[in-house]
Amino acid sequence: MNISKLKKNQILINGTVLDPFNETEKKADVHIENGKIKQIGKISAPKNSEVVECDNLMITHGFFDAHVHFREPGGEDKEDLNSGSLAALAGGFTGVCAMPNTDPPIDTPELTRYIINRSEECPINIFPIGAVTKSQKGKEITEMGAMINEGAIAFSDDGVPIGDAKVMQNALDYSSMFDIPIINHAEDECLKCDGVMHMGKVSTNLGLPSSPGITESSMVHRDLEIAVHAGARLHVPHVSSFRSVEHIKALKKKSEKISAEVTAHHLFFTDEDLVSYNTNLKVAPPIRSKKDKKALIEAVKSGTIDCIATDHAPHTIEEKEGTFDIAPFGMIGLESCFGAVNKILVHDNKMDLISLIKRLTVNPRKVMKMDQDLFKLGSNAEIAIFDPDLEWSFSSENIFSKSHNSPFINQRLKGRVKATIVKGHIARLD
Repeated sequence: MNISKLKKNQILINGTVLDPFNETEKKADVHIENGKIKQIGKISAPKNSEVVECDNLMITHGFFDAHVHFREPGGEDKEDLNSGSLAALAGGFTGVCAMPNTDPPIDTPELTRYIINRSEECPINIFPIGAVTKSQKGKEITEMGAMINEGAIAFSDDGVPIGDAKVMQNALDYSSMFDIPIINHAEDECLKCDGVMHMGKVSTNLGLPSSPGITESSMVHRDLEIAVHAGARLHVPHVSSFRSVEHIKALKKKSEKISAEVTAHHLFFTDEDLVSYNTNLKVAPPIRSKKDKKALIEAVKSGTIDCIATDHAPHTIEEKEGTFDIAPFGMIGLESCFGAVNKILVHDNKMDLISLIKRLTVNPRKVMKMDQDLFKLGSNAEIAIFDPDLEWSFSSENIFSKSHNSPFINQRLKGRVKATIVKGHIARLD
């Protein structure tokens, strides 16, 4: 990946501009002047312009990931904000939301400000999600108001479910004063017990401890009911179960403040892929059955699930080389995301491309109450340039994260990011 500063006048020519906000698609050039959108249309390039040839490529909004783990502070051996930013650039992402389960967790205004200050040094836009409870212990609510003032845009104890329903209610009641989303890692720890994969025929054949889909869906239903009661914003992360989809669909009819995401890996894999005991497929919530996968795909297509996230979760080789029962949960996913979801949703399940792009751009920004019209003249240029039809094999050479715990290695993907523009720079991939 080659990263260089944009020229004063940068022209993207001969591409197809796909605008997910206005839902338009047209052949056009894009003129970027001093890092901002100057003009979109047929452009006569000013003198000393640098031209980027985009023939047979799509030009769209930079992708936005509402759910990443960049491990800083405390886990910089796995990832830090800089290396995570490079992984994001390689995947076409110009903005991400960083989860707070760091060491120490982001549970104070001061630590929130630390992430904001550090993000200014990084080549993408990074927005901190603050912890819901102090030290993520699920008992005492954090200083949400003060953390919002320092830059927190949502709250989550992700990685640790909020098991106490009263604490969840308090968090939703408090957050409703600021109209900011609460995001709960929905897994009933009593039902999960020591489960490391989805409960079904595959787990029985593999002899691995497992947990059923209701481990997730029961808590999702609880959270939805409390959110509707509180009139609060709830964002359901990494939905994996068909029952969760049913609950979300039903409760969305009662509240416009409910949103949900699905990960690329829950759309791409099923529990049958775990027969290799590949620990990179050990995630929480687990990869589930074909029935669940089909329900997730239909939910994305129908809009029941609003957006796609990666849940990018780096771990060291040493950690993932342990046996399946002791290896940590999580996989990386930024670099492989677009090729995976474009293959599954557009090429295999006939979703239209602009709808997919909305779920990677406009919708996650809407969940986080950010500007969604990135092609508005005068806006800071945040652009992803991609080939929608290129078939390629994902390899370790495509990984820019510090960690390589990806089950997508050697998988055939469809569609590839060629360049990402953000913060006055362009990152080009071979």
